[in-house]
Amino acid sequence: MYDNTCKFLAETFPTDFASWLLGKPIPLTKLEPSELSVDPIRADSVIFLESSEIIVHLEFQTQTDDKMAYRMASYWLRLYGKYPTREIYQTVIYLKRTNSPLVHETSFESKQLVHHFNVIRLWEQPTETFQQYLGLLPLSVLTKTDDPAKTLRKAAKLIDNIKDRQVKSNVAAATAIISGIALDKEIIQRLLRSEIMKESVIYQEILKEGLAEGLAEGLAEGEAKGLAKGEAKGLAKGEAKGLAKGKAETARQIALNMLRSGMSVDLIAQVTGLTLKQVQKLQQLSVKQSKKP
Repeated sequence: MYDNTCKFLAETFPTDFASWLLGKPIPLTKLEPSELSVDPIRADSVIFLESSEIIVHLEFQTQTDDKMAYRMASYWLRLYGKYPTREIYQTVIYLKRTNSPLVHETSFESKQLVHHFNVIRLWEQPTETFQQYLGLLPLSVLTKTDDPAKTLRKAAKLIDNIKDRQVKSNVAAATAIISGIALDKEIIQRLLRSEIMKESVIYQEILKEGLAEGLAEGLAEGEAKGLAKGEAKGLAKGEAKGLAKGKAETARQIALNMLRSGMSVDLIAQVTGLTLKQVQKLQQLSVKQSKKP
C-alpha cells in the first residue's frame, strides 16, 4: 500500500518531484511500463516519468532488496534501448530507516558492466524541503526530524490550508497512510481530519480494485453452482450473489488496508459501512496474521 501511495503522489504531482530530484520544475508526464516490451515490469512499484529530454525512473522501497542494483541496471538498458537520446535519471527512495548496507548500494557491477544509480534515504532528507510542495508533504514525517508527531502536526495545518477539496482529500489520505510507517495510529487519527478521506482517489482505487476482485470471484462461484444444477436461474442468482459478495469483499479489503495503515477502528467502520464489531474481528485477524512466522 505504501508503494502504491507513493506512486500515486509521483504521478499526480510530477513537477513537485522534479523540483526535488532534479532541482527544477520540469513538466513530466507518465510513461507507461508497457512501452518497454521486455518482461517483467513490476508495475505496482515502478514509476516512469518523461519529458522530451529526460526520463525519470523512481522506485520507492520500505524494505531492502538484494536484487535492486541488478534491476536498476536492467531497466536502464531497456530505457536506453527505447530512448537512446534522452537522459535517464534513476533513483531508489527508501522510506523506512534501516541499518542494512543495501540502502547505500548505488551501483551494479559485473565483469563487463558497471551501472550507477541514485539512492535517497528519506530519514536523511531535510524536512523543510518536503513542507514546500504538496506532492512531497505526505513524506515529510519520514524525513530528518527529531519529532515525527510535531512534523505531522505541521503537515496537518498545511493540508487544512489547501483550497481544492479533491487535492486536500488526496494529500490527507496519502499523509495518513505513509505516516503509519513512523507513527502510531492514535497520533495520526488525532492530528489528521478524517471526514474527507473517503473522497480521495486513493480510497476510490481501493474500492474499485476490491469490488472487481470480489465481484469476479462471486460471479464465478455463482455460475458454477448454476450450471451444476442445470437451472436457467442459476446464472442470475450467481450474478446477484457475486455483486453482494463483491461489495462485502470490497469493504473487508478496505478495512484491512486501513488497519495496516494505522487508522482507527471507529473511522474504518464509518468509512466502510462495516459494524464496529466486524472491524474489530478483522483487526484481531490482522494481528494474528502479522505474528505468523
